[in-house]
Amino acid sequence: MILTIQSKLLISAGFLASASAIWHLLCIFGGPSWFEFARAPQQVIERAQQGTMLAPISTVFVASLMFACTIFAFSAAGLVRKVPQLKSALITIAVLCTLRGLIAIPTFVTSSGFDTWQIVASTVWFYVGICFIAGSIEQYRLVK
Repeated sequence: MILTIQSKLLISAGFLASASAIWHLLCIFGGPSWFEFARAPQQVIERAQQGTMLAPISTVFVASLMFACTIFAFSAAGLVRKVPQLKSALITIAVLCTLRGLIAIPTFVTSSGFDTWQIVASTVWFYVGICFIAGSIEQYRLVK
């Protein structure tokens, strides 16, 4: 199997999405301090401290979305069978990940300080978004 550069980019994006999903799931076992380190919303951190189900349920939901990104990436790259709505999903994921990546820009221009974690996370998701853009373009070329 010969992989195009777009397929290789999608595979790398899929692995990053899976790694992020696993990291999120590990926060459930790590407890409130892990949620805080991962920059979870304050409400999730407080619920983790209280021991309610909001933190684990929301974390599983977010991790599921990230695993879905992996499945779509691997499907477009040809590693797994084609899934329904592949092209639409690739475009949606590309837009969402690219926007998530752009969240760091205000960190550079505001006086609120430099958040290294936000910069790293945004850079990773911007890369994933670019990979999905490349994969979307490849999928549309295959159809024509």
